Amino acid sequence: MASRSRAVFSTTIVFGVLVFGSELACAQRAATIVIATGQEATLPIPTLISGTGNQDVADLLFLRLAALGPSLRTAGDEGFVPQLASSWQRRDSVTLVFDLDPAARWHDGVPVTAGDVVFTFTRARNPATGGHLAPAIRHIVSVSAEGARRVVITFDRAYNEQLYDAVFHVQPLPAHLVGTVPDSLFASSDFAQQPVGNGPYRWGRRVAGQFVELTAVADHFLGRPHITRVIFRAAESPDARLIMLLSGEADASEGVVPPLSNLERLRRHKDIQLHTVPGSIVGYLLFNQRSPDDLSRAHPVLGDARVRHAITLALNRHAITRSLFGDFGDVPNGPTPQIFWIRGLAGPAGARDTAQARLLLRQAGWRDSDRDGVLDRNGRPLALTLNIPATSASRRQMGLEIQEQLRGLGIRVELSILAIPVFIERRNAGRFDMEIAAASMDPTPSGIRNSWSCQSVGVPNANVGGYCDPRVDSLMAVALTTSADPAPLWKTVLLQIRDDAPAAFLYAPAKVVAIHRRFGTVTLTPWSPWSTIYQWTVAP
Repeated sequence: MASRSRAVFSTTIVFGVLVFGSELACAQRAATIVIATGQEATLPIPTLISGTGNQDVADLLFLRLAALGPSLRTAGDEGFVPQLASSWQRRDSVTLVFDLDPAARWHDGVPVTAGDVVFTFTRARNPATGGHLAPAIRHIVSVSAEGARRVVITFDRAYNEQLYDAVFHVQPLPAHLVGTVPDSLFASSDFAQQPVGNGPYRWGRRVAGQFVELTAVADHFLGRPHITRVIFRAAESPDARLIMLLSGEADASEGVVPPLSNLERLRRHKDIQLHTVPGSIVGYLLFNQRSPDDLSRAHPVLGDARVRHAITLALNRHAITRSLFGDFGDVPNGPTPQIFWIRGLAGPAGARDTAQARLLLRQAGWRDSDRDGVLDRNGRPLALTLNIPATSASRRQMGLEIQEQLRGLGIRVELSILAIPVFIERRNAGRFDMEIAAASMDPTPSGIRNSWSCQSVGVPNANVGGYCDPRVDSLMAVALTTSADPAPLWKTVLLQIRDDAPAAFLYAPAKVVAIHRRFGTVTLTPWSPWSTIYQWTVAP
């Protein structure tokens, strides 16, 4: 049985003085927060959501049955806090029962019912109406109502992330308002333009291309929000968002680092605080294990795990990460962003070891036989191409550092700066040696299977490097289905991936959020930093 508690995730660093000078800035002294965001919210409706801009707004309008708690642990039934459901219990290994909070209301005053939950799961489980949600909840076989406030969810198998799948992906919709709207008209319906939710904020208005405004639900069952108005202002350019923040046109913005040069600009403003929250990004130097000329054959250089290990050992990954993220990033030991509860199981990432790297290359037959500074084998120089998307200045910087560090080991790296369409086409076709890649992941470690399993080989934008180790696949399957603590199994998974060296894992940054210091008791959630704004306080 669960009890209500508050989730706290963020840490805080305080900087410089923000001088308010405009009429808008004066209005911000009231209980309003203006958030500068990179994406405009055009359709913040559950089952239709695409993009972080829509999700940020939807998370204030629509609650989940329960939320992931501070431990970020997705395995088991204990790491969650109530939202629409005041409690839950397990009937058997494949059945969860949720009791809705009787005080939960839609913004039109109608109670939230089990029928709303059943209706929304029906939409979400249908690939035609649920879009990206259907695969995420594929193990849910039925959702039914027992009376007005009890929801019963049944799964097709026993596994330890059932509760996570039941609550994280789906945010219930009001069946009494949308139940009769044809699926083909849902996205253009009146509801989609002026959504009615059950969260601590209700829809105010949207001015296309400018802002979205939400207003507080004064009598909300989770508590009265101290911040009475939330405004999301969209600006695609990160520098434009920072200028909005520094000029007083905005109170908050996420993703202010990198670049680290932003810190100097922020230090001049004592009324700006930097909060950090575990990030969902993991970045890595990906090795193509298949030949770019013939995907049925091993890569002539990178097909050898010794070479992949040598490249990883030759890199000063800590220096590369620090140059981009400073104290706001670290080097992961495997494909583990900070948001993963398993991320520390395999211990810290190893340090640079050029002596061991040279030994591995010699064992693999690579020597500088002609003394030109580049290793060779059977007349072939150890030369590799590194693909980088032209839009990413940070990846270009990392590419230059990688090129220079590997040159000292006798490996020649040619940087190939590609337009995004060309970069994507080549990675999906397997036409590359190495690339600097990054993945944004949900909190569940089961997402590792999307890029680091045999079943994902050949899937577009997934396992394009061709990594396949049946032992890893088997271990992950057991880790997800065991009734015991899965931590030891996940540790073995991470250690095996480390030993296979499908990539040199470079960085796992925190999410850095700048917020005016007049807002207090600030908590942030990693998957949607603004979703707990209703718990914040604000100075007069």
